[in-house]
Amino acid sequence: MSIFKDKTIIITGAAMGLGLAASKAVAVKGANLSIVDYNAEALEKAKAEIHSVAPNAKIITIIADVSDEQAVKNYVDKTVEEFGRIDGFYNNAGIEGKQASIVDYDINIFKKVIDINLMGVYYGLKYVIPVMQKNGGGKIVNVASVGGIRGVVNQMPYVASKHAVSGMTKNAAIEYGKDGIYTNAIAPGAILTPMVAEAFKQVNPSDPKAAETTYAQRNPTRRLGKPEDVGNLVAFLLSDECQYVNGQTIAIDGGESNLYGNS
Repeated sequence: MSIFKDKTIIITGAAMGLGLAASKAVAVKGANLSIVDYNAEALEKAKAEIHSVAPNAKIITIIADVSDEQAVKNYVDKTVEEFGRIDGFYNNAGIEGKQASIVDYDINIFKKVIDINLMGVYYGLKYVIPVMQKNGGGKIVNVASVGGIRGVVNQMPYVASKHAVSGMTKNAAIEYGKDGIYTNAIAPGAILTPMVAEAFKQVNPSDPKAAETTYAQRNPTRRLGKPEDVGNLVAFLLSDECQYVNGQTIAIDGGESNLYGNS
């Protein structure tokens, strides 16, 4: 099924986790890919992994720190230079930071979380949207989090940044819907990615697997999410099959966010 035939999609944070899963999901459906990450070695491995499921996919790799505005402009320019257009943008790159209380949080880590999770998303929108306007439209999926629709203890900078992503998504939707650009966000819960695995190590350094098991038991589905669960949702939101969905932050968390306030 080639629902992305002749369409070009940029994916940031593409070397692992949710970015890699989404890359595979759209590549097998015919997309041209511009995959972006700060880790050159991991990015090449990701390219090979994508080609293992989509051998004919056209893929370019671009090294970029998304907190650097010029680096973001460069990945957009290189994508247009290679493919001539941008039809979809998965604005995914982000970090958790560390877990600490508000008063104890390291201000330098705080700023880094904001620079990557908030400013990196903004820069992506700033440079991709004009290209999509010239194309006559496009689809954008930003990455918020369940931490973007509620609080999470000891993760204030992450929560603040992801709430901001949800707000930017709403604004992009109402400002550029008239241009045929549909902007949505996803709010993943605990998905088994390297970033989430690291979070479980911080919760229980001696037995992170036990922390994972305990957390999963709180979920209505009694499991954690898989990157593929998210990749399939992102592929839908980036496709022409998704129409009239605009400005939404869609939780993908097994229903867990519906439990809050119900003890």
